[in-house]
Amino acid sequence: MTGTGLSALAAEHVSRGFLSTSGVEIVFLLVGLVTLGAAVVTVTTRQLVHAALWLVVALGGLAVEYLLLTAEFIAWVQVLIYVGSVVVLLLFGLMLTRAPIGRSPDADSGNRWVALGVAGAAAAALVWVVVDAFRTTWIGLDGAPQGSTKVSGEILFRHWVLPFEALSVLLLAALVGAIVLSRRKKEEER
Repeated sequence: MTGTGLSALAAEHVSRGFLSTSGVEIVFLLVGLVTLGAAVVTVTTRQLVHAALWLVVALGGLAVEYLLLTAEFIAWVQVLIYVGSVVVLLLFGLMLTRAPIGRSPDADSGNRWVALGVAGAAAAALVWVVVDAFRTTWIGLDGAPQGSTKVSGEILFRHWVLPFEALSVLLLAALVGAIVLSRRKKEEER
């Protein structure tokens, strides 16, 4: 590339600016708003099955966000593990324990404003910690992309094997617990 070609490319980058919007950024924002809305409906609905279905929308929105960030492996893990397995496990737990499917007045403790305040404080603290921790962090563009399968696999199997396996044992214990609870109720009915 010639010197004038490089200077034109640099001028285009400078004129675009730091916070200028592109099509991907607009889609990212719109999907983020839909995901946020689905998450709010998940925690505010009084019907457990509807909450589980809105959780599918929220987790699917996160998978789309990962795709937009070019982290395809993480997006498919999100779909397979969280949308597929965790939500199905949650629905099976609801069915096996014979939890109330419709509106449940005993599911509301009446502490909505306290819960909203704690959730707001926790969200503000989390945003502050993340912004403070990554304020001066830059992603190097040389080498493999950060969201690629190779880099993600190396990080997962070098540093996160134990928490990953502990989570799988926890999910298995939750499934076994749901089966045990459903069998006890059947025996008590007899």
